[in-house]
Amino acid sequence: MAKDINVGGGEYATKDYQDPPPAPLVDAEELTQWSFYRAIIAEFIATLLFLYITVLTVIGYKSQTDPAKNSDECGGVGILGIAWAFGGMIFVLVYCTAGISGGHINPAVTFGLFLARKVTLARAVMYMVAQSLGAICGCALVKAFQKNYYVKYGGGANELSAGYSTGTGLAAEIIGTFVLVYTVFSATDPKRNARDSHVPVLAPLPIGFAVFMVHLATIPITGTGINPARSFGATVIYGKDKAWDDQWIFWVGPFIGATIAAFYHQYILRAGAVKALGSFRSSA
Repeated sequence: MAKDINVGGGEYATKDYQDPPPAPLVDAEELTQWSFYRAIIAEFIATLLFLYITVLTVIGYKSQTDPAKNSDECGGVGILGIAWAFGGMIFVLVYCTAGISGGHINPAVTFGLFLARKVTLARAVMYMVAQSLGAICGCALVKAFQKNYYVKYGGGANELSAGYSTGTGLAAEIIGTFVLVYTVFSATDPKRNARDSHVPVLAPLPIGFAVFMVHLATIPITGTGINPARSFGATVIYGKDKAWDDQWIFWVGPFIGATIAAFYHQYILRAGAVKALGSFRSSA
C-alpha cells in the first residue's frame, strides 16, 4: 500500500512514499476470484488481436513489394509502417487491458514482473499460457483469411536473417527486450505514479514507443521478436524448419533481457540491494 504524507505546506509539498508489499509466490485465494480468470481472458484476447493485426501488416507489406507482382520496391507500408503497427497495437492494447490484467501481452514482460515480485507464480504461468494460445489463434485467423499469401510470404514468423550470426541475433533480442521491459518498469513505477498523477494514464504511450523503436533497429536482424508468444504463435502456424530451428533465440533472448531489466530497475535504480543490505545490518 502507498502512503503519502505532506511535509511542509504549499503547492510544492513533497511526499513520503512506501513501496507496496511484494506479491506472494503462491496465493491460493486468487485462484477463487473471478478477477484472476478475467485477467487471463484479457491477456488471451489482447495477444490474439496483437498477432492478427501485426502479422497481417507484415504479410501485406511483403505482398505489395513482391517483384513478381509489383515493380515498385518502395510500395507498401515499409519497415517504418511495420514498426508502427507493432508499437501502435501495443499502445492500444495496453491502454485497454492495463486495468484488468496489467496489459502484459508478452511472456517476457510477465517474467520480468514475476522476478520483481509484482505477480504471483500462478498468475505468471497462466498469463504466459494465455498469451501463447492467443498468439497461435491470432496467426491462425490470419492464415484463414490470407491462405494463399500466408506461407508464401513467411507467415510473419521470426527467423535469423542471412548474414547475421546466432550471437548477433541473440544479442539483438536481449537488448531489445531489455529496452521494452525497462520501459515497462519505469512507466508503471508506483513511486512515480504516487508523485505524478498523470503517469498511469500515459504509461501505454512510452511502452508502445519502446516497441516501435526496437522494431526499427532489429527488424533487419531477426524480424524483431522481443515477445516469445509472438514468435511462437507465428512459428506454430507457419511450421517451417528454419523458423523452428531459430525459435530458441526468441525465448532465451527475451527472458535474459527481461531478467537484466528487472534486476537493473529493482536493485540498481530503486536501490533494492542497498535497502536489503541495510535491513540485514539493522537486524544483525
